[in-house]
Amino acid sequence: MNTDVMFSSATDQWATPKAFFNDWAKLFPFTLDVCADASNAKCLRYFTREDDGLRQDWAPEVCWMNPPYGREIGRWVKKAYEESQKGATVVCLLPARTDTAWWHDYVIEHASVAFIRGRIKFGDAKTGAPFPSAVAVFYPAVP
Repeated sequence: MNTDVMFSSATDQWATPKAFFNDWAKLFPFTLDVCADASNAKCLRYFTREDDGLRQDWAPEVCWMNPPYGREIGRWVKKAYEESQKGATVVCLLPARTDTAWWHDYVIEHASVAFIRGRIKFGDAKTGAPFPSAVAVFYPAVP
């Protein structure tokens, strides 16, 4: 993948590094990747852009979510929260955009957060992303 395109607004897709995912998979038994394609899916079950994960049911799965980082990211984070209320566990790799409405409305209010030290090298990038990252975990609602 061309990192010049990768680190620009020309794309909203940032492929999760395998080693990074594997570290989180030691903590969570993932069953569904909600934002993927055949080349970067982290689980046997996954939703592609064509499947439109925003229109699918995620519960009661244990989900990995590395959403498109463009204008729609707030809709994905809201969906992660809503699906947790239905019984899904959703682990989200997100840009640490702590100034955004979606961060305040959903992440701060409803998720457990781990800030990532340093910058993630997405896909085949040789350098780290131009933004900090965090992992937000939305646990299933307790009845």
